[in-house]
Amino acid sequence: MTLELDRLNRTYGSIRAVADVTLELPAGPTLALLGPSGSGKSTLLRLVAGLEAPDSGRIRLAGREITSVSPQKRGFGMAFQDHALFPHLNVEDNIAFGLVERRWPAAARAARVKELLELTGLPGIGKRRVHELSGGQQQRVALARALALNPRILLLDEPLSSLDRELREHLKREMADLFARLELTVIHVTHDQSEAFALADDLAILRDGHLVQHGPAAALLARPRDPWTARFLGYRNVYDAGADGRPGPVLLDDGRVGLEPGEGATVTHVAREGLEFTLELALDGWDSPLFWSGHVRELHATPAPGDTFSLRIPEHAWIPLS
Repeated sequence: MTLELDRLNRTYGSIRAVADVTLELPAGPTLALLGPSGSGKSTLLRLVAGLEAPDSGRIRLAGREITSVSPQKRGFGMAFQDHALFPHLNVEDNIAFGLVERRWPAAARAARVKELLELTGLPGIGKRRVHELSGGQQQRVALARALALNPRILLLDEPLSSLDRELREHLKREMADLFARLELTVIHVTHDQSEAFALADDLAILRDGHLVQHGPAAALLARPRDPWTARFLGYRNVYDAGADGRPGPVLLDDGRVGLEPGEGATVTHVAREGLEFTLELALDGWDSPLFWSGHVRELHATPAPGDTFSLRIPEHAWIPLS
């Protein structure tokens, strides 16, 4: 069931939150809408959900236009950053809310809620109130409620951003496994690159309302389209021009760069995290520094500012950006 976004636009006064976005998502994969704050990713998700109407453009599902279809009739499940759970209802009733609205029989509701509690790792807490739950449990309840009606597409807007780092890492693994087992189409909004790559098959990167790049996550990471995208994805050695005499823009993958005793590269700064080091290196003939990360055993000694090395840069470490 392919979802098609055709030249969607949405403005708020002078701000163009979504600008001519065209995107096609086939049934099955998880798509991460990834971008910095203010890039338009949440607005785009709201347009897909039907919570807002585009100023222009069309949305089609399985070839049928749904641009003007109400959110309730689109058949999508939604979960958001603040969970939006009903505090006066217990866990079971929160999950069953949509089922009650659709007038499911009581026995069928109870069976579906039990199934979802098991699926999301919440057995035995159906009678608890929302305020009695941890942040992670609340997020699982919100996810269970979004899945209750067997949605065509699941829409998630920064669902993990309010959680602490350890819990976020744990839930990322759980959600990735859940999505794989359900074979469900998911659109996941996030500003966190590691979260996007952990959960998504495809990425759509947004900047200032524009779709910058879209494609399989691994392919996009291996070949960013431009310097801004490369830097946003975490690459540090991005050069507009002047690196080793090469025309820019170009990316140097520091994971393929070797350091050995010698001259030509001087350590200007050392950052340590556990047994890993990140070195900032000033290179003879280069206008910009090079950043290198690795283990102390690769350097044979603890590095310090002023140390010098010789670089070994294989040709395949250079990635042209266009």
